[in-house]
Amino acid sequence: MAVSTSLLSVASLTADDIWRFVRDAAILKQETNSGSLSGKAVALLFEKPSLRTRVSFEVAIRRLGGYAVYLSPTEVGLGRREEIPDVARTLSRYVDAIIARTFTHRTVELLAGYARIPVINGLSDREHPCQALGDMLTIYEKKGKLNGLRLAFIGDGNNVARSLLLATSLLGMDFCIASPAQYGLDEESLELARGFASKSSARISIVLDPRRAVENADIVYTDVWTSMGQEAEADERRSAFASYQLNADLLALASKDVLFMHPLPAHHGEEVTADLLDHPRSVVFDQAENRLHIQKAILARALGGSTT
Repeated sequence: MAVSTSLLSVASLTADDIWRFVRDAAILKQETNSGSLSGKAVALLFEKPSLRTRVSFEVAIRRLGGYAVYLSPTEVGLGRREEIPDVARTLSRYVDAIIARTFTHRTVELLAGYARIPVINGLSDREHPCQALGDMLTIYEKKGKLNGLRLAFIGDGNNVARSLLLATSLLGMDFCIASPAQYGLDEESLELARGFASKSSARISIVLDPRRAVENADIVYTDVWTSMGQEAEADERRSAFASYQLNADLLALASKDVLFMHPLPAHHGEEVTADLLDHPRSVVFDQAENRLHIQKAILARALGGSTT
């Protein structure tokens, strides 16, 4: 990925790009402050509420020497009060980059299509690239490598699962997902990932039984069964995913030095038992912290800077 470009999808990256983000984030993690965004303004354009995305980006921007302008759903009304292209063109005259957290991926694409500044996908219904890149940083810190590991994802084939699928297939990490048949990953994303995997020697597998997925896995990952915007499906999803809860017994089937991961927020008693967040193999809050550092690396490169 060239500098001064948008980041909408993991699919736009190469394995080398991901490694550069991980390397830069590791360097920036050791620095309390940096001036790489000195004088830069970054808009946080959010349609969805947030804890980690908002705080980590605001702190990242401040520590790089820039400043954030938070824009709530009521202030902008993307696509309702004001047309998305007009928002993109207006913000391009005021700020140096846009962080977009939206309901639909099409909104992020429209913003990037009309903006004259970098647009970073802080979350859409299709992907969560910042989460996946931060997770690669966490795994590398704990395992010392990425290639050759096996990640098992238990649950919905959602935006996080999709970004992880793409990142692991680029990096040569095996990916296995266990989901009810009607809630798996889409075929378009799987075909794209298979193309990456054919070059990196990663293996992609899809199973129904979560026990098969976690067996000998190096990383076991889960996420909420019902994402924001799917609340009307909550009861139906609880029923469909009832046998997919991640607990200590299921985690015990993985490798002895397995990492347990969850992007948060967690619904205790649904996709995960409450005790698992504090399990000795849990790195959930390390993940949350690393969102800050990977986003510093993303911002520095998107706005033309680098740690090296």
